[in-house]
Amino acid sequence: MQKNVLITGAAKRIGAACARLLHNEGCNVFLHYWSSKEAALQLCYELNQIRPDSAYMMQANLLNREGLESLVIEACMAWGKIDVLVNNASSFYPTAVAEVTEQQWDELMGTNLKAPFFLAKLLKETLVKSRGCIVNIADIHAERGLLGYPVYSIAKAGLVAMTKILAKEFAPSVRVNGVAPGAILWPVNELSEQKRQEILQRVALRRSGEPDDVAKAVWFLIKDADYMTGQILTVDGGRTLFY
Repeated sequence: MQKNVLITGAAKRIGAACARLLHNEGCNVFLHYWSSKEAALQLCYELNQIRPDSAYMMQANLLNREGLESLVIEACMAWGKIDVLVNNASSFYPTAVAEVTEQQWDELMGTNLKAPFFLAKLLKETLVKSRGCIVNIADIHAERGLLGYPVYSIAKAGLVAMTKILAKEFAPSVRVNGVAPGAILWPVNELSEQKRQEILQRVALRRSGEPDDVAKAVWFLIKDADYMTGQILTVDGGRTLFY
């Protein structure tokens, strides 16, 4: 199934896993990145070696309206249209309530909520024409916030709410769904082994997941979920069962 897919934050981790899996399923992928240029170059080269002209890449600042508009223009020019938007890019770091700065608020809200909204808005016309879909990468902590990460949790809760309202606003032509990962990849600022084990003890399957687990859920929502919109698939190994 060939679809033209724009994936934000596609150079590494879950974004790169989504790019590889969707490309393997026949999709063309437009890879957005911000700071991970080398990883994006390598991934784009890798995919084009498999199928020429099936992958493009672009750096864009998602906190900047001009950056969002340029990204949409370039993505639509690559193959003439975009059929799927995967809002994956995310900033993630702790913010003590007493010390949160306006800059931190704007960055966390900007990447996790504002950018996905405006990308959806800018792409609505082409998505309607192709009867396409949007998949937002949320977080299990959108439902019950992560202690020490209040702004991030609020932003992801907003993304879940956005998924549901845009499913109404964009119906019936465009489906809008989300995936809420649990313990898939440990944060870049490594947790101690003890902390990891404490987390895994609250996971029903007693193990962390893999980026491909999220990518498979994204592909399901794109390919097989024709009668689903406004839904959030939880991919957490049963972590939320123990909240």
